[in-house]
Amino acid sequence: MLKRLLLFMILVLGFVGLNAQEKRLVRADEEYSDYSFRPAIDIYQKVLEKGYVSPDLLKKLGNSYYFNADYEKANEIYRRLIEEYPDEMGTDYIFRYAQTLKTLGDYDGSKEMMAKFNDMASADSRMAAYEEDYLAKIEENSGRYEVEAFPYNSKHSDFATSFYKRGLIFSSDRDTGNLARYRHTWNSKDFLDLYKVDADSISENNVVKLEGDVNTRLHESTSVVTKDGSTMYFTRNNFLDGKKYKDQQGVTRLKIYTATFIDGEWTDITELPFNNDSYSIAHPVLSLDEKILYFVSDMPGSHGESDIFMTKIIGDGTYGPIINLGKNINTVARETFPFITAEGVLYFSSDGHPGLGGLDIFATKIAFSYDETVTNVGRPANSKYDDFAFIMDEETRKGYFSSNRPDGLGEDDIYAFTETDPLRLDCLQGVTGTVRDRISNEVLVGATVKIIDEENNEVSSTITDSEGDYVLELDCSKGNFVRALMEGYVPSEEYLPKSYGKPRIVDFYLERDVVTGGYGDDLAKLLQLSTIYFDLNKYNIRPDAEVEIQKVIVAMEKYPSLKIKVNSHTDSRGNDDYNMWLSQKRAESTVNYMISKGISAERLKGEGFGESRLVNECGNGVPCSREKHQLNRRSEFIILE
Repeated sequence: MLKRLLLFMILVLGFVGLNAQEKRLVRADEEYSDYSFRPAIDIYQKVLEKGYVSPDLLKKLGNSYYFNADYEKANEIYRRLIEEYPDEMGTDYIFRYAQTLKTLGDYDGSKEMMAKFNDMASADSRMAAYEEDYLAKIEENSGRYEVEAFPYNSKHSDFATSFYKRGLIFSSDRDTGNLARYRHTWNSKDFLDLYKVDADSISENNVVKLEGDVNTRLHESTSVVTKDGSTMYFTRNNFLDGKKYKDQQGVTRLKIYTATFIDGEWTDITELPFNNDSYSIAHPVLSLDEKILYFVSDMPGSHGESDIFMTKIIGDGTYGPIINLGKNINTVARETFPFITAEGVLYFSSDGHPGLGGLDIFATKIAFSYDETVTNVGRPANSKYDDFAFIMDEETRKGYFSSNRPDGLGEDDIYAFTETDPLRLDCLQGVTGTVRDRISNEVLVGATVKIIDEENNEVSSTITDSEGDYVLELDCSKGNFVRALMEGYVPSEEYLPKSYGKPRIVDFYLERDVVTGGYGDDLAKLLQLSTIYFDLNKYNIRPDAEVEIQKVIVAMEKYPSLKIKVNSHTDSRGNDDYNMWLSQKRAESTVNYMISKGISAERLKGEGFGESRLVNECGNGVPCSREKHQLNRRSEFIILE
């Protein structure tokens, strides 16, 4: 920044030297002097030092320091903002404050702020996901699967397939009756067992119960077998060695067990060490390298009714820490039946993410993080009923899912499918807009616009075209900042939380880093003053107006020869004569305030114009909105000399 500034000064001085004589001749013909102002630092800092403060002032001053890499001063200002005006701290200011803390070595403070930032950003994005037309998004993903009935369904419940040898293992209550509400209570009189089909010569075209000690007189379901075929992880009620265990409420919870394949049978049943009698752990699935076990639980610390967790398989019956997959995947409702593909895509079912009804099937990449896009796979895999237990072979693009949709044979049925069009999980979203000068409204050609991620890394950038327009793409599965910069202007940025939907439009109106004014210019515009309000039918200076007027006072202190005229205007509501009187009193009140703060009366004039100089069509008898009327209630600080 400093090198660019020095280079800019050298170029400017060189230009001045070459054209000095010409400039002197031009200025000799001018009847006014020019004044240069730096609104964000020169003016605002002095106003703050005088003891006048507002959230708008702190935001602009903090941003000016931040974008100029003066993180120590930016930190001071942002700290005041969060201490004095906590409700004004949006996600973008929380983020910048966190970055300044990190730069100054306060890593604990930065971590605390980033946690707050993530909470706020997540809340924003969750709300945005529902506010957007999610049904249209689901329809975009629909039509990817050719679905057909599973030939081995029964009139009972059949669901939760897993790949095993050449065929499948699945859960069913076909030999023990019908389980209508297994996902809610798991306490029916009829029980689920594990079956295999087309896995070997015994089960060729036949549904056969698994051999050995896996099946009991309670429920067994959702299994996964290691690639070598030696170990199975499966779900069962809290039942071991012929004894059933209950929690304090008398409920028999779910647990994950392992079984070993010995001499053609599944035996040596072992309970996982992190099971608990007080809550359920179920639905195991392995990562491609079989070093991570994913599962579902309602253990303490869950975000909702059931969450998806993971743990590393260390070996010898030991496991690593239990990790929740986070709020991007887990919601306040149910997330269940996970499945991991060879390409690192997690499929799971949820009734917490936007869907068609009941449990829907979703997909997300988790190969590198758990903060990727969560995508509804669409129809026909999903319906307005419960759709769950999705598995797929990515080489053949064939797989299975379960559903209780009414056109099935039983209470729950297995459906086979072929994926004809791969699901796109990358979340690319277009961002377009125009960059303009805030004062003149002219488009800024050649301005730089960047995408900055939440780690403050530059992702991409472009420059505005001849119309001041830009086009960029961002990863909409994550929060991003869009930042506009141009030499001679204060950078500006906007935070975009993760959001899946239509392209975003972000327009920028940049403030000049140095603004030059002369005779007839409105100092209020040059200094970007906020509207100076008066109470209804009153003309005394309010505390919030003091902050804005102090900016003008600082400018006049900086330039002792500067003289201005205060023009006060009203809207058209009320009697014309009364409005003229009221505006005159407000102009005089403003002038008198400035005199009381040390500005010579000889440098000030004041005049009220009532409703005689409206900036829009909102005259007498013309119906206008409150916002349009407000544009006419303005104060101007016109430079006289």
